[in-house]
Amino acid sequence: MKRKGFVTAAIVLAILVITAVVVFASAKSGKNKGPGAKGPGGFGGFGGAGGPQETSVRTLKLENTTLKDFVITNGEIETQTAIEVFPSIGGKVIETKVSLGSPVKQGDIIAYIDPSEPGSYYAKSPVTAPISGSIISSPVKTGQKVSMSSVITRIGDIDNLQISAKVPERYVADLEIGQKAEITLQAYDGDVFEAKVVRISPVVDSATRTKEIILNFDKNYEKVNAGMFAKIKLYTNDFSGYPAIPQDSLVNNNDNYYMYVVKDDDTVEKRQVTLGQNVDGYYQILDGVYAGETVVVEGMLTLTDGSKIRDVNKGGQ
Repeated sequence: MKRKGFVTAAIVLAILVITAVVVFASAKSGKNKGPGAKGPGGFGGFGGAGGPQETSVRTLKLENTTLKDFVITNGEIETQTAIEVFPSIGGKVIETKVSLGSPVKQGDIIAYIDPSEPGSYYAKSPVTAPISGSIISSPVKTGQKVSMSSVITRIGDIDNLQISAKVPERYVADLEIGQKAEITLQAYDGDVFEAKVVRISPVVDSATRTKEIILNFDKNYEKVNAGMFAKIKLYTNDFSGYPAIPQDSLVNNNDNYYMYVVKDDDTVEKRQVTLGQNVDGYYQILDGVYAGETVVVEGMLTLTDGSKIRDVNKGGQ
């Protein structure tokens, strides 16, 4: 038993000696390094040369700008003037004088109707164009029976087109006659056609909760045809008098918004800002930063008040 106790005591003593050696070696190593020697970049944000670290950022010089709010909707391109043509008497179509797309003048004969019945004979009755334009729907076929309520054809003025569109009820208060719009068509990807609002319905459709508007093209576009589907970007309100910045440039902290303003010594100052209108990913800045100041728009998440920066935009626009 005495021998076992001696062995245990020896083991404990050896462990204590090893621990003391390790602690002494660690302390000596830390003493030799000295303050500020934490790796090649230094300690507390100071580099090997003793200066503060610089953070690479992108900046933007603020200037007052106008944000143009808009509504996106769809519409149908149609003729401004169109009329359905009916015969003055029922019977059988015995001759057609026009085809789809044919130009006609007011008074031109479109077709002839034979009102004769078995055992009787009547002179053929002409169907004439009530307006000038083009045939925009296929006329009835020869040999077809028609009545006075049958549509023989449809005539429209294809040189003067318009767009009919529906605008959701929540945007109705923003609608005005004369508002500009950009029209794009599936057939011509990348082309933009200009139009403006010429009529606004006085009522909201209770079924669709929309209001109809009519737009006219600014000029006659040969590429545009009646019947095409149109995508409409309708400009409604202009917000001006303040600078605007991308919303991704803002720092959000507990529902308060901040930006970093660049000072003359290439350090930044953190400022709280007041936001205005948001249009297509850009915010108006009503207060906190002002036109003429330079702000950080990329790389701000690693900054603090007083951080040193390196502007990657320097030397170029």
